[in-house]
Amino acid sequence: MDLTPYLNMIFSAVWYLIPFFILISILKSAWFKGVLGEWQVNLLIKFFLNKNDYHLIKNVTLPTFIDDTEQGTTQIDHIIVSQYGIFVVETKNMKGWIFGSENQKQWTQQIYKHKSKFQNPLHQNYKHVKTLESCLFAHNDTENTAIFSVIIFIGDSSFKTKMPENVRFARGGIEYIKSKTDIVFNNEETQRIIEQIESGRLERDFKTNRQHIKHVKEIIEAKADIISCSKCGAEMVLRKASKGKNAGNEFWGCSTFPKCRNLNSI
Repeated sequence: MDLTPYLNMIFSAVWYLIPFFILISILKSAWFKGVLGEWQVNLLIKFFLNKNDYHLIKNVTLPTFIDDTEQGTTQIDHIIVSQYGIFVVETKNMKGWIFGSENQKQWTQQIYKHKSKFQNPLHQNYKHVKTLESCLFAHNDTENTAIFSVIIFIGDSSFKTKMPENVRFARGGIEYIKSKTDIVFNNEETQRIIEQIESGRLERDFKTNRQHIKHVKEIIEAKADIISCSKCGAEMVLRKASKGKNAGNEFWGCSTFPKCRNLNSI
């Protein structure tokens, strides 16, 4: 019996399903979730911030420097420039319960019984703020208080711990931006800042994006050997017991001790 016609029919049916499965995998990818979250924040900014008062600059990639030597890049989702300050916005498109505090290195996402760790977005955005600050105010020896870090969560998520005032959900992030009403820049200074960011950003192309992804991977690999506390997410440090029956023995202790007393034996 010749099964070729039947095999051809099966192959034809499966072939049509391949694009469907590819589409599903894209929709579930972290990349697509990130793009979708940024798009939603773009809409919030467009509809709820007056464009005459707030100038939006999207997807800004800036070079980072250490001792005047370029050390990779940092990518900022949104920069909003206004007379009331400069707002550096980090977007998180997540679902589930979100647990975290300002000083924890890692926060927790819980979906039903499944828990996963992710980098504290405040720490992540701190690098963005400092990089932008060095680009705009390189000769200023003091920290510039006119740059505000803003974290906006998008998606079906809810906070289960008290968050700092600059960590908000959806439109709450816009309300935080609008809460800053003291004028810190005049019109000329505002325009100069916009021009500085536009001229200092790296060109938006495939090469820039590829180099940034490579830099991020290098950072992740460098942190792969770091042991995190199972209770609070902070970094564990190697210590040696000085007294008791375990005197002289080394162990891993939480870096936030005595706030967290978690430890692991070696």
